[in-house]
Parts: sequence; structure tokens; C-alpha cells
Amino acid sequence: MKTAIIIGGGPAGLTAAYKLLKETDIIPVIVEKESFVGGIARTAYYKGNRMDIGGHRFFTKDEDVMALWQELMPLMGAPALDDIILNRDVQTAEGGPDPETEDRVFLIRNRVSRIFYLHKFFDYPISMSAKTFINMGFFRTVAAGFGYIWSCIFKRPENNLEDFYINRFGKPLYNMFFKNYTTKLWGREPKEIGADWGAQRVKGLSLRKAVADAFRKLLGKKDAKNTETSLIESFYYPKFGPGQLWDVLLSEIKGMGGKIIFGAEAIAFETKDNKITAVTIKTDEGEETINADYFISSMPVKDLVAALGTSVADEKVRDAAMHLPYRDFITVGVLAKKLALKNKTNIKTLSDIVPDTWIYVQEDDVLVGRLQIFNNWSPYLVKDPVGTVWIGMEYFVSEGDKYWNMEDSDFIQLATDELVKIGVLNKEDILDTCRFRVQKAYPAYFDSYKDMDIIKDSLNQFENLYCIGRNGQHRYNNMDHSMLTAMEAVKMIQNGTTDRTALWSVNTEKEYHEEKKS
Repeated sequence: MKTAIIIGGGPAGLTAAYKLLKETDIIPVIVEKESFVGGIARTAYYKGNRMDIGGHRFFTKDEDVMALWQELMPLMGAPALDDIILNRDVQTAEGGPDPETEDRVFLIRNRVSRIFYLHKFFDYPISMSAKTFINMGFFRTVAAGFGYIWSCIFKRPENNLEDFYINRFGKPLYNMFFKNYTTKLWGREPKEIGADWGAQRVKGLSLRKAVADAFRKLLGKKDAKNTETSLIESFYYPKFGPGQLWDVLLSEIKGMGGKIIFGAEAIAFETKDNKITAVTIKTDEGEETINADYFISSMPVKDLVAALGTSVADEKVRDAAMHLPYRDFITVGVLAKKLALKNKTNIKTLSDIVPDTWIYVQEDDVLVGRLQIFNNWSPYLVKDPVGTVWIGMEYFVSEGDKYWNMEDSDFIQLATDELVKIGVLNKEDILDTCRFRVQKAYPAYFDSYKDMDIIKDSLNQFENLYCIGRNGQHRYNNMDHSMLTAMEAVKMIQNGTTDRTALWSVNTEKEYHEEKKS
């Protein structure tokens, strides 16, 4: 019987294991460094409250991914708690479970994400609404209009991310809504970052498409197939956050005979004749070498190449991989009695809090990059969703920097002071706080990333190695794209394919984003 070692129990690794068990006779063994599955798509737990680390909307244009999600977790057949309390008219699935009595259920949630800038709310993505113009003020609005026209006439060569944004939005809007947030996220100005990050994350979105989308809505037309991912209005969400779905998937894998080793780190590989023959893992109990027929890696490329050692013969490749950049992540959870922000929308919410799932903080006098209001993701994430507000504050840092190394109490003090400073809540309303750190959350598109092609070519020489997922390909993938890389890897194993082009091409072509898979 053949076996596959799968390094990493995130969305990609779990999907690969599941597909191997469903479609082949290969037995997967997952090697997971942490004590939980899901990677950054986990659900953290704190005193009865649950936190979605990073925020994860379950939305995809790919039918295979959607089918797998619904296979694992059915859509709700009755309203959720907040829908009931607010008497909202919501979409439900006939025969689906009731989230008030059953746990294994997808909720259907409305997407509201806004930008917080000048202590005011702006639509995300930027819309051409009267409120946008009023909030920006006359002079900013005029400047934005002329800046956009100028960008349409005089296109820049897209040598970096700054060029990418200015070509699509104009320089004034870029300075207002992209430059500062992107610098917070990466610790670099956009002109230092490759333009392909924009193609990866902003995809086909532009001011022109935002205007076209607004006109479509005015005419009452909705077309989910041709709506940019950033513009979706609703999404699926597990009752207890994203980690719940990955826990369900792990249970299915184990039920079919798959295995997982928690607290295990892959530290070295043995190779022969352009194939990997074994991996050495390190646990609290010591080191163990495991032989296998296939190796599927979602571990960071940096660590993979280091573990392969001189099996990667080219010293330039090893050096480039060693210097691949990442951005790390800190979330501060803040439990409060109420928000100081007022809900000025026509959207009904529990305790009339603002309706946002995400709030992108563009203020340049604070470090926080984004806020999550967990009550709006799912009322079941919050122990008391009516009497309290559960907030996630997201900070983008680098492992080892002064913020990463700060004591929890000091960093939490910094974070809560920022919430008060920008008027999100009053200090006396804070009930409790916590802090979580995540390593290598975001593969970065600068420094030795320019050498990613030679790293990729070197890894492709190993005939039974398949690199999948966000860190496995050093690409800022969403969950669905990470899952698709896993599905593609399993297809290649089934077909005996050695050409890795399709595997590395998931989520790179524009057509992939804009057209439904046939």
C-alpha cells in the first residue's frame, strides 16, 4: 500500500488528504507542527468567545470547492439567532439544519466591509456614492476625479504595486485608500512591492468595475458569476468559525483511515534519483524518519528548501529561499460592553452595533490595520452576543520586531489605547482582552521573491514532491485557491503527471477569477 506524507494541516493539506482517501488507495499521513488544524484559518477560543484569526469568508467561483464545503457542512434551513431576534428575512435551504439546535451548519451572512478614514466610514471597495463624495469633501473629490481621468489617459508601466493601484484608481485615491494600509500590511511602501501582489489580491477590481457594479445594482441586476470576489454581498460561514469546518474535515479523514501527527515539524528530507524517499520529523518525544511514496508540502518554501539541504544543489536557490520574506500577524481580542461608534446605516444589528464584519483602518496615526466585529460574522462566536461586543484588532508585524516581542500586557495596552483614540470604544467599556500571534501569515512579494521562479524550478525536479497552499507556493492564496492546489496535486498523482505547470498556475490567470469553471 502506498503512502503520502502531507506536511501541514491547513486547508490545502487537509483537502489533499481527503481527496487521496476518496479517490485513490493512497494512505495520507499529515504532519502538523501545531496542536490544531486549519492554519491561519483556525478558530481560537477564549473564555467562551471564539475568534476567527484573519477573517475567512467562504465564497468561491469553483464548483469543486463549493461541493466539498457543502458535503462537509450543509446550509442552514432556519434563521440564525440574530436573524430571529431582529426578525430578518433571510435565505434558508430546504431541509437544512436549524443553527439554534444543530452545530454542523453553514450560516448565510451578509458581507459589510468598510474603510475607516478621517474618522468616517467609506464603502469598501470605494463606491461612487453621494456619501463617498460628502465624506471626502469637495476638494478631495475633485482631485480624485481628475486623478482618475489622468490615470486613464497616461497609463504607467506596472513595475510595482504603486503603479498597479494608480493605473486603476488614480493617484489621489491611491494616496487616500491604498498607500497607508498597504504599508501597514507589508511594512514596505507599495513602490517596493511587486505588481503581481495586486493581480493576486485585487484581481480585476478597478474604479471602472466598481462603477459598473454600482450601475448593475441600480438596474436590479445581479450576476454572481461575473462579480469580483471583493464585491460579493453574502457568503457562507460555519456556525463556530472557519476552524469548525477543518475540524469536521479532519474527523472525516481519520474516519477513512488517514492519520495525523500533531506537534511534529519536518526538519530534513532524504532524496535519491530526483525523488524524496523519507522525511525526518521532530516531536517532543524525539526524531523519527518516515518513508513514503509521495510528499505533499504546504510548509513555507523557505523551510522546505532548508530541510532539503544540499539536495537542492544550486547555492543561489538555497540562498534565495532562505531570504524569502513573510509578514507575521497579531490579533488582539477585545470584549466590550458596547461600541462608541454609531450605526448610521439602515442595516439592523444586535444592540444596534455597526454592521461590519471587517473595518479597514486607514488612519495614519495608529498601527492597527483592520478590525473584525465577530458578532456580525456569527452570533455563535460570542458568549453573550446581545450584551457584549467581541472585537478583533489585526496588526501586521515581523517576527522578532519590537511589536512581536512585546509582553502581552504592553501590546494589549497599545491596542486598546488605539481603539479609544480613533473613537471605536470608550475605555471604561472594556471587559476583557487577549492576544494571539501567527507566524508566516502572509508570503511577501519583495526582496528575494524575484527569484521565486528559479526556486520553483528547482523544487519541480523532485518527481514526487507537490507544493500546495499559501505557504507551500509562497503565494497569497485564499482558502478556495489553496484547496484547488491540493485537488490539482491529487489529480497529478492519479495521472502520473510530472509537469507542475497546472499546479503552480492556480489563481494566476485573470480568466480564472472572472469566468466560471466549465
